[in-house]
Amino acid sequence: MATKVIVQLPGEQDYAVRIGSGVIAKLGQNLREIDRFSASRDVLVITDSNVGPLYLAHVKASLANAGFKSADITVPAGEDTKAVEVAAEIWSAMAQLSFGRDCLVVALGGGVVGDLAGFVASTYMRGVPVVQVPTTLLAMVDSSVGGKTAVNLPEGKNLVGTFYQPSFVCADTDTLATLPEREWRCGCAEVAKSAVIDSDDFFFWLLDNAEAMAARDATVAMEAIQRCVVFKAGVVAQDKTESAGVRECLNYGHTLGHAIEACAGYGTFSHGAAVAEGMRFAVRLAADMLGGADAIGEFADAQGDLLDMLGLPPLAFEAAPEDLLAAMKRDKKARGGEVRFVLARDIATWEIVPVADEVIVKALSR
Repeated sequence: MATKVIVQLPGEQDYAVRIGSGVIAKLGQNLREIDRFSASRDVLVITDSNVGPLYLAHVKASLANAGFKSADITVPAGEDTKAVEVAAEIWSAMAQLSFGRDCLVVALGGGVVGDLAGFVASTYMRGVPVVQVPTTLLAMVDSSVGGKTAVNLPEGKNLVGTFYQPSFVCADTDTLATLPEREWRCGCAEVAKSAVIDSDDFFFWLLDNAEAMAARDATVAMEAIQRCVVFKAGVVAQDKTESAGVRECLNYGHTLGHAIEACAGYGTFSHGAAVAEGMRFAVRLAADMLGGADAIGEFADAQGDLLDMLGLPPLAFEAAPEDLLAAMKRDKKARGGEVRFVLARDIATWEIVPVADEVIVKALSR
């Protein structure tokens, strides 16, 4: 069983997101059916030390069967790999392999590999095509679609990057079977974020199916992935480079979430667990900032119930409010030294709100 979502963006070539069981086997064939790849030969597959032993051989076999000549680079698993130094090593390897502008980069892995490989592809020879082959729930529902690429700096996460759309996305749901439980819950947080921001239909569907989603029901997971891809494609189509005030809605829960990751140390909590905590905080902040505390309270309870059922309870984490605020101010979404939050007063009802330092500190303290 497989499905296809077409992502259509102004000024960009359309691209397909293929979702389903066993779709990696047809990766090479699907690429050959794309006009721009009909004569391509050289492919660099970038993967990591967790994913490579599981799926690299399958990807390379599919590419070989379609007449592609592939090389591969395996990077260490983990957030530390998203670094300029690692990107430079890959650029050098591509040059040494005599890869030209007609080459193709395939990102095989989760969000870290996808971000890194996308950044490498967007900058090598001023841009070569990239194909995303996400192997985590988080990457399938979020980071593989929409064209954000990035590496980290010591000062903060994703501070150097580009907007660069993939040419194809191959989301093989069979790869989710090997996903650790922590990473499954991490992806569930991004599904919940999308549902909150998108619509009543998505939110209440997910609420009804939350226990099945947490239990990894294949049919429910397939629909969740498709719903997330359709939602994100629609948002990105309106605001490709996050300049029109629309795409920022995708940062719901991320302002505090990124600060928690930075203050706790990357890897202490999963990205999704930190985002879920950010969602809980954002809805309380919305009650303070936007008024209508009673109505927002009902929404906060429903969102909290959803996160609980998805296996994302409140974090057992403490940090000085001033430290969290300092981390937020280093975030790329801050403007003029002021922290901006995506605040939702209800499902699919959100706005971007600059929040004064003293208000943030008070809310964090409480």
